[in-house]
Amino acid sequence: MASSEVGPPVRVSPDRRRADDWALALASAGIESHLNWTLQGYALTVPEADRQRAYAVLDAFDDENRRPVTRLSDRVQPGRSYAALAITVLLCAFFVVTGPREADRYWFMRGGAIASRIGAGEWWRTVTALTLHADFLHVLSNAVTVLIFGGALCSVVGAGVGVWLMLVSGAAGNWITALVRGPPHSAVGASTAVFGAVGSLAAIQLVRRRQGAPVAWWRVWAPIAAGLALLGFLGTAPESDVLAHLFGFAVGAVLGVSATRAQTLRQRTGLQTALSVAALLVVIACWLLAVA
Repeated sequence: MASSEVGPPVRVSPDRRRADDWALALASAGIESHLNWTLQGYALTVPEADRQRAYAVLDAFDDENRRPVTRLSDRVQPGRSYAALAITVLLCAFFVVTGPREADRYWFMRGGAIASRIGAGEWWRTVTALTLHADFLHVLSNAVTVLIFGGALCSVVGAGVGVWLMLVSGAAGNWITALVRGPPHSAVGASTAVFGAVGSLAAIQLVRRRQGAPVAWWRVWAPIAAGLALLGFLGTAPESDVLAHLFGFAVGAVLGVSATRAQTLRQRTGLQTALSVAALLVVIACWLLAVA
């Protein structure tokens, strides 16, 4: 940094979320910034040497998002929570189709994360297993946690990006677990993807704080604490796979760091919708491979 001198704010907004978006946009461009509360709202300042470049980055960010400075009444953006709600509904609806494991093993034999079959090249099982649940309590607990943590993640990074973070971290967690544990290991359930969401949330908050955004420490550690509590809760279930949960959390954290660089995509509703639909199509394609 050429100079530590700070001049007047480059942006001011009464909406903390909007101000955080600006700070992340600057951080993605390698510009250090600081937020301070003033009577006019959250003031974003940068070193004087970076002022002109900061204006250019923020102007480009605002042009891309094409929306005015956010008012306090604009904070609620239900479209992002709908993604998590849709996942919850689909998980429950698919459980109605498959039934519990003991009632009909066809779906579980075809789509479960069976280590021997994954090792033989049936990679799609890492995805299909996320949609299967052993019994009613299993699907209920995962549906609730997807709604909570998935909804939180989608509100931070956008619906489509959030869905892909959960899908990839869940599938990767299943794949790594199958490699590590080997036969006769098998697993089902969306909880690995849920832990991926928790890991992403924790990583995103940590990166935001390190990049200069005024994120309280409790916001950084809250997802980790929630993940540990969730691990303890789900760890008592007979179908629990603690190792898969830990791998899902780790992969989600790595992906969450990368997601902070795509912050400008969050407001692009069309793109987020397309990503959500693409994720659903991937799951359907995996099931077509499983039952072929």
